[in-house]
Amino acid sequence: GLFQNLKTYSISGLCIELKDDGNSFGEKLMLMGWQHKSTSYYGYTPSGYTGNGDREGANGLIINEKGQLVLCQHGDRKVAVMIAPLDAPKPEFDYIASDFQDKKFNSPNDIIQDSDGVYWFTDPPYGLPKRDEDPDKELSFQGVFRTATAEEEEGVVLLTDKLTRPNGLALSPDERYLYVANSDPDKAIWMKYELDDNKKIVGRGEVLFDATDWVKAGEKGLPDGLKIRRDGTIFATGPGGVLVFNPKGKYIGTINTGQATANCALNSDETMLYMTADNYVMRIALKN
Repeated sequence: GLFQNLKTYSISGLCIELKDDGNSFGEKLMLMGWQHKSTSYYGYTPSGYTGNGDREGANGLIINEKGQLVLCQHGDRKVAVMIAPLDAPKPEFDYIASDFQDKKFNSPNDIIQDSDGVYWFTDPPYGLPKRDEDPDKELSFQGVFRTATAEEEEGVVLLTDKLTRPNGLALSPDERYLYVANSDPDKAIWMKYELDDNKKIVGRGEVLFDATDWVKAGEKGLPDGLKIRRDGTIFATGPGGVLVFNPKGKYIGTINTGQATANCALNSDETMLYMTADNYVMRIALKN
């Protein structure tokens, strides 16, 4: 592991910043964790909850096409972009998405951006103290959303409201399929959805893999973060560690981390996979 025994921190979101100063090219691992439910992004705080009280902070992180840090803010229930530069971070934000049909999101969890600049994100109730029963919950469902395309008038588009705990998500290399993890111990599955030319789901989708029996057998973890390599190989954190699927969706095997594993990220040449596993950050070399 890169870091061990981060003690009171539970590490969740991570992303890799690519830096190019004209003479050299490097990468920087960025992490988000929370300690006793108070937010701490490694570089500044607060990151995902700017109010008073005890709520979880940021979760999913990406670096967008402009080189800015984008955060799923669990506590503030918004998707935000940090205004300050990455090398001088401050808790100052603009907002990409803050509500759906005038109702607050539950707690945006994970996010990606496609080649057209559209953001796709999931919205389970994990950031609400009482989850589905929380009195502050305004939506009657847990959704998978995206921001509007240039041709659409609405700010946020609902893609599906059929998952009980939508969590990690990823697009296939050709952006014709959307994969979503469902972190429900009673329905621990990964879904695969075909997309049309308007970036909307076709049909009801199909189950890529069902790990519910693994959860019931005592394997640590639930379907959570996932990444797809340029060759189509899928890395999905879930029961037992990180599950690996070939480009056709066939299960190959599991990277056994020994911990409940929340998220993963690839470096730029996809030779290394980084993983957040409870209070550990790990990496493993990958073969092409």
